[in-house]
Parts: sequence; structure tokens; C-alpha cells
Amino acid sequence: MIGAIIGDIVGSRFEFDEQPKDNFELFRPKPQCDYTDDSLMTIAVADAILNGKSYQDKLHEWGRRYPNPKGAYGGMFAQWLADDHPKPQNSWGNGAAMRIAPVGWLFDDYHEVLQQAQQCTICSHMHKEAIRGAQCVATVIYWLRTGRVTKEGLETAVERSFGYEIPPLRDIYKIGMQGHFDSSCQETVPWALRCFLESSSFEDAIRKAVMARGDTDTKACICGAIAEAYYDVPDHLYNKACSYLEKDMLDVIVQYCNHMQNEIDS
Repeated sequence: MIGAIIGDIVGSRFEFDEQPKDNFELFRPKPQCDYTDDSLMTIAVADAILNGKSYQDKLHEWGRRYPNPKGAYGGMFAQWLADDHPKPQNSWGNGAAMRIAPVGWLFDDYHEVLQQAQQCTICSHMHKEAIRGAQCVATVIYWLRTGRVTKEGLETAVERSFGYEIPPLRDIYKIGMQGHFDSSCQETVPWALRCFLESSSFEDAIRKAVMARGDTDTKACICGAIAEAYYDVPDHLYNKACSYLEKDMLDVIVQYCNHMQNEIDS
């Protein structure tokens, strides 16, 4: 899930402060770059899975623990967090897809990945597009990390299983240059997928997602989550991203890494 967090932090300053240029610097000091709700909610999902807690409880807990991340929470989700007994909303927001990476890593059966992605989503986002987006991202991570689908076969597999038509990168960039901003799953997920499909490395995937502009932290978060399942993540990017996080966030990441290492060793 560190790929999602790297993408979030790299993309954070371009959504809120400036427009990206070719060969942009990946990281800047706080507050220009920082974790957003994307990283927080990804960590919350991992915490829920690793410690056998409900998705709703952990999302609510982490959101209230950190009520003012860079860029704030989306309006509907902020209302959800403010409610002591939150009910799911009919939202198709890309928040459902940006937090889902741990599901793709921590479950090893295709049907369970789909089921868990749905459960993780419907506690806050009930719209079918939110469920589709979350299931797609989690499944793509599962496919790539297990070798069940190749990068070359991914576009066809996604269209067949989830119905997404993934636009060409040139069209995505053209729309982004026009100042377009869309926080829906139905746009963000296929756009992030295209950035991965056209990439040559983990870093290149992050850069392509940021250059798509608009909701840069979430595009780069989703793209980074997918890219991590295919490419090696450079240690210096991992270490730099971790330097932005708080101790309790790092504790979950360490627990997650130890769990993954134990799975490999066994």
C-alpha cells in the first residue's frame, strides 16, 4: 500500500498549489507536500484488515483522529465522519477507490477480493459506481501481484470484468490541460489505469498520473497502488514518503510489511 501513499504525497501539492511541469520535483517539504485523506483512509483500511476490525469503525476512527488533513475531506465524507452513527451515502466519489489498495494485497482469493472491496465501500459509499471502482482497483492489484493477468492483457481484462473503457493518454492530458476536475470513480479509475498502462517504471507511473492534472493526489494514489503490484518501489521513494507520516501511521505500515513478509516466508 506504500505505492498509494507515495502517489498521494507526490500529487498533493499539484492539486492544491501549482500545475505540474515536465521533470517536476517529486517531493517538497511540508506543507507543500503532505499526506491527504487518501493516505489516511488507506492506512485505516489496512488497520481494519490486519486487526480484525470493521471497515466502518476504522475509517471513522482515523478520520476523527486526523480531522484536518491537507486538502480536507470531501463534503459528503466529512458529513459521514461528523455523524456519531454514520450511514452510507449514495456517493460515487473516488474516495472509495483511493483507499482500497490493502484489500488487493491482503486477500488471496479473487472472489474474496471482490467481496471485501464491496464491504469496504458500502459502509460509506453505496453507489454502484463507487463499488465498481473499488472492486476494479483491488482486483487489478490482486491480478498483477499474483501474475493472473499480465500488464499487456490488463486493459482487456478490465473492460471484460468491470466495463471500463480506458481513454488514450493524449485525451486525458488534453482534458487535464483545460482545467478539468472530476472526483468520480467512473473517471478517476480508468484514467489512473491508463497512466499505469503507459508507464515504464513505478516513478514514471506516478509522474504520468500527476501530469494528468485535476485530482492529482487521488489519480497518483490509485496509479501508485496499481504500479506497486507490478514494479519494484525504489527504497528512496518509500523512505521519503514515510518521513511525512505520523508514528501511528508508521506503526500500521510496519505491521503490514511484517504481515506480507511472513506470507512470503511461509
